[in-house]
Amino acid sequence: MPALHALANPARFLKIARPLTAWLTGLGMALIALGCWAGLVMTPPDYLQGESVRIMYVHVPAAWLGMGGWSGIALASIAYLVWRHPLAEVGARAIAVPGATFAAICLISGAIWGRPTWGTYWQWDGRLTSMLLLFFVYLAYIALARADRDRGGDGRIAALFGIAGTVLLPIIRYSVIWWNTLHQGPSIGLTRSSIDASILWPLPIMLAGFSCLFGGIVLMRMRTLLAVAKAEARLRRRATA
Repeated sequence: MPALHALANPARFLKIARPLTAWLTGLGMALIALGCWAGLVMTPPDYLQGESVRIMYVHVPAAWLGMGGWSGIALASIAYLVWRHPLAEVGARAIAVPGATFAAICLISGAIWGRPTWGTYWQWDGRLTSMLLLFFVYLAYIALARADRDRGGDGRIAALFGIAGTVLLPIIRYSVIWWNTLHQGPSIGLTRSSIDASILWPLPIMLAGFSCLFGGIVLMRMRTLLAVAKAEARLRRRATA
């Protein structure tokens, strides 16, 4: 925690966040470009799914970051409630929009992938339905955090909601195991993968690229939220002067 408390000073945080934003964004875009080239040009089509398997290189990172984003909101919410970390609430709010965006990308890319694979764009499948619920929970968190801030709240209601929403994460993760689901089971594990290596190898590049880009966007949004808060504080001081 000492390192986190050291970053609690906004000026110290911004000094680190400014260059890190550019580095993460640039590295993420470079890795995504490399991963797209590898996935579209260097890998063969799947023997069953054909060319449509290439959607995996966007769909899997989007699903990963949609769930990972909410994990970040929950951790930031815990830090805010327990340690009252000044930047924790800012971090949670900064994560919400890109997290919701990647959850939406996951749903859209999954629907596109599902049409040639399952014969339908949508099925009320356990995995698909729980991911859709997570997207709606993101939207609810964004609205709740904004409303709480507008009425001068201290952020605790949004933080509690951020923690409560984590109940969806294990449901999404294990839905294909718990229920007889249309969605395929886990394809990638810690020790093995059911996906052939000739198709799989660009996926870690895309995961790293989208993760770096996500981090860059979150830092950019945190800097923006801090700048807005600083401007609002100046206006309040002038109004009372």
